[in-house]
Amino acid sequence: MGIDFEDTSYEFLEQPWFLVIVLAIAVAAYFLDRTRGTRPDESHDPVALGLGAIGMVLGALLFAGSLADGGHDSWPGLIYGAIAAGLGYMAVAQLFARARRRLRAAATDDSSGAPNLLDAYADVIALALAGLSILAPPVGIVAVIAFLVLLLRARRGGGQKYEGLRILR
Repeated sequence: MGIDFEDTSYEFLEQPWFLVIVLAIAVAAYFLDRTRGTRPDESHDPVALGLGAIGMVLGALLFAGSLADGGHDSWPGLIYGAIAAGLGYMAVAQLFARARRRLRAAATDDSSGAPNLLDAYADVIALALAGLSILAPPVGIVAVIAFLVLLLRARRGGGQKYEGLRILR
């Protein structure tokens, strides 16, 4: 069960040198994120946009490789993988940017680490989603639909102020 890129033109995706490059990018992104402190508006942040572009390339390669592993033409995977990764990046980046803004607005000096936990949550969710998508491929389709819903709701409700419960003193 799973994906095996052997005997496809995407065999390099499971080679140690490629996995070391991906690991190096992830480690560099982690340390870059930790040293930046408060991040600027993520829609114009060149580091975040660069990582999003890398994610789109990896999504395209992995989708194409999984199609090739199944004996199908791989070229549609290059297109749809990039679209799915870009859609996921846009939806989740907006969601976490809004959550960071709310946490920073409500944070006190002793709870300043809360926005940093969001990145850990995002990583755990991404790994779980990737694993589930391999074990049960319809999970990937559900994820793309969820990303679309997140993106549409963020665009529609972007100008509205959050009117949650208020604590009365």
